[in-house]
Amino acid sequence: MKEVARIGGAPQGGGPELAEVMARVATGDQDAFATLYDAISGPVFGLVRKVLRDPSQSEEVAQEVMVEVWRTAARFRAEQGSVMTWVLTMAHRRAVDRVRSEQAATAREQRNAHREQTPAYDQVSEEVTARLESEQVRRCLRTLTELQRQAVTLAYYGGYTYREAAASLSAPLGTVKTRLRDGLIRLRDCMGVNA
Repeated sequence: MKEVARIGGAPQGGGPELAEVMARVATGDQDAFATLYDAISGPVFGLVRKVLRDPSQSEEVAQEVMVEVWRTAARFRAEQGSVMTWVLTMAHRRAVDRVRSEQAATAREQRNAHREQTPAYDQVSEEVTARLESEQVRRCLRTLTELQRQAVTLAYYGGYTYREAAASLSAPLGTVKTRLRDGLIRLRDCMGVNA
């Protein structure tokens, strides 16, 4: 067997030496995998760490990549690229998948937290309440004097200013303000609203 160039016991580079080691790994050679591991684990961890930035997650993903290399070594094709390129592509994909998975989990948690904070909206209940309140306002408006009702209706339903309401009613501005104030006090009392 051809001697593999080693520094610190591991083949260097992604050339034919690693391709030969990978071929032995594909047959289930554990010693060959140990050699391959020594050669590629550093670059794999470095790439994964660069993508993830979290040391513990980087270790986990790098370990997953190494397990995947062991399981799928037979799929490696030297004519399609170097061992290092194949493994680092695998590592990059796995790291990006982890980032996306974490982002999706965070977004899901935020949506769930938002849903928990948002009170349930009951459209039927809201419509019934609005109709009851409208009916109560109409009933209370009928208790006002004609002058008070006209002033309140122009100001609140017509959107008139005090001056416009006074001009429309042909009444002095002070009189219209008094009618509005008195009318609103009577409405408040009729509707049971505390001052």
